[in-house]
Amino acid sequence: MTVVSDLYYVSVDGDMLDQIVAGHYGDTLGGKVEAVIAANPGIAALGAVLDAGLRIRLPDLDTATPVETEQLWG
Repeated sequence: MTVVSDLYYVSVDGDMLDQIVAGHYGDTLGGKVEAVIAANPGIAALGAVLDAGLRIRLPDLDTATPVETEQLWG
């Protein structure tokens, strides 16, 4: 059995979601911001700059992305 643990971040005045995501996951690539928005219904409606005290769920994301390859010769 795999245990998945989500973390939470409590915003401070002036935080921006993309900065929070980059700080936690290391970057904003691969749909990370979208995954955090999906895990926090209604957060996108709050605007770009967040108020203090907002509890934001940071889901445990699988960062291993499969890469498709093609054989060019033989």
